[in-house]
Amino acid sequence: MLNYEKLTLRNAGYVSAELQERIRDTRLLVAGCGIGSVFAEAAVRLGFERLLLVDGDTVDAHNLNRQDFTAADVGRSKVAALAQRLRAINPAVDILEVSANLGENNTRQIVADADLVFDTVDFLDLSAIVRLHDECQRQGKPAITAIAVGWGAGVLYFPVGGEWSFRRLFRIAEGEAVENGAYVAMFAPLMRRLADRLDPQVHEVVSAALKTMEDGAPCPASQVAPGAFAVGALAMTLVVRILAGLPVNQAPHLLIADLPTALTSPGIDLSR
Repeated sequence: MLNYEKLTLRNAGYVSAELQERIRDTRLLVAGCGIGSVFAEAAVRLGFERLLLVDGDTVDAHNLNRQDFTAADVGRSKVAALAQRLRAINPAVDILEVSANLGENNTRQIVADADLVFDTVDFLDLSAIVRLHDECQRQGKPAITAIAVGWGAGVLYFPVGGEWSFRRLFRIAEGEAVENGAYVAMFAPLMRRLADRLDPQVHEVVSAALKTMEDGAPCPASQVAPGAFAVGALAMTLVVRILAGLPVNQAPHLLIADLPTALTSPGIDLSR
């Protein structure tokens, strides 16, 4: 059996012994095991040993450009394939596997089994996302929503008792039923608000996809590996700071890791 202290030895200096135990004991819900797979691997490598994986999808070849799967996983349940990979990293990890989409019959129990919720459910299943966040509010569970934004990432944190809920932020009335096709009407205004903060290429690609989807046509959003890995890095850093009790921005503030901007900013001049 892998020694936990050896696994987490190189966290020293960044993660205190007390925080490491809190990490080990926290049950993370990973809702959506596509890009969520990258977050899940970062979690296990950091020392999380209790996970709940939820996704009803199977691995497709077009997932391999950014998600934590291999060619041998194509056709397999994302949950089963990801659980196998995580156990290969740490055989002691305790994983609850739910190879199903979030629905009216399972969301309450799934949220009840978790301490902290990480949401990367596909926006095509908007009703499931709203249902998940409604349940987190009812049960008093903190939730994080994350999306790949081109070559970077965006994260929203909804703490327990926070002033802003998912519904309020996206202007969905309390109790209002949500149709999956409504994501275009919800997401397009958000993109317009972010236009001056995003790389023009990102705005162009996402806007084109939303335009196609206005007629109900399926159009999986283009995503690249650096964006997916940025999601894992940004969201996992946020989770650790939450568990450490350190200050973090919360909704309605969207936290952005914009890698192209970092590459063109002045940076630090080492010649001085």
